Amino acid sequence: MSFEPNASYDFSHAVVVITGAAAGIGRQVAEQFAAAGATLALLDRSASIAEVASGLGARHGGWVADVGDAESVAATASEILSRFGRADILVNNAGIGPLAPAENFPLETWDKTIAVNLRGPFLVARAFAPGMLARGQGRIVNLASQAAVIGIEGHLAYCASKAGVLGMTHCMALEWGPRGVTVNAISPTVVETELGLSGWAGETGERARASIPTRRFAKPAEIAAAILYLASREAAMINGANLMIDGGYSII
Repeated sequence: MSFEPNASYDFSHAVVVITGAAAGIGRQVAEQFAAAGATLALLDRSASIAEVASGLGARHGGWVADVGDAESVAATASEILSRFGRADILVNNAGIGPLAPAENFPLETWDKTIAVNLRGPFLVARAFAPGMLARGQGRIVNLASQAAVIGIEGHLAYCASKAGVLGMTHCMALEWGPRGVTVNAISPTVVETELGLSGWAGETGERARASIPTRRFAKPAEIAAAILYLASREAAMINGANLMIDGGYSII
């Protein structure tokens, strides 16, 4: 069955900040928001982000940034707010997932994973939330993972970082919900991106698909569509939620 994203949302009023937007889920999110009329501020560590942004329309902007570096985030946020005046929606999508056995997981790999996957969403949210809170409205969607609630072999730092994203999401939602800013998380299974499939190829991938009740991995467009919903007016009462998009794997 093919999947066609819902194009009924109107985000022509919104400035949307998306991290990790040069490829994969982030790029699909950017494409769907652009199609729904949003103005985009796209961040990525890849220099191609400027081309991605311009390819979606002249009003959009792309910035090379390291989400785990406080100075990089602060400088980039300042430029975005100077250009667009505000940020209405933030999608914290940037992430990495290096693998190693738990007993000898390299410290530098642990630190880098936590920096990008957990420190990064905190820094970016801290940069843009004050403006949302001052206006009394905003949406933040954090990309967690099914690895936030289950263990996956070799994913020590990834699981830990994504569990941290859920804890952070709950605290932000509790504090900011009364002030008009909702904060939610999305937790996908393996997503059919170049990065996602690189670690789940061949027999490993076949076994993983067979263990999911829907018998397949998620498509980037499905994750993006869920993000657009959580960012929409229709989802105004959803706050502090963790939307599992894993084909039912976590209920087994």
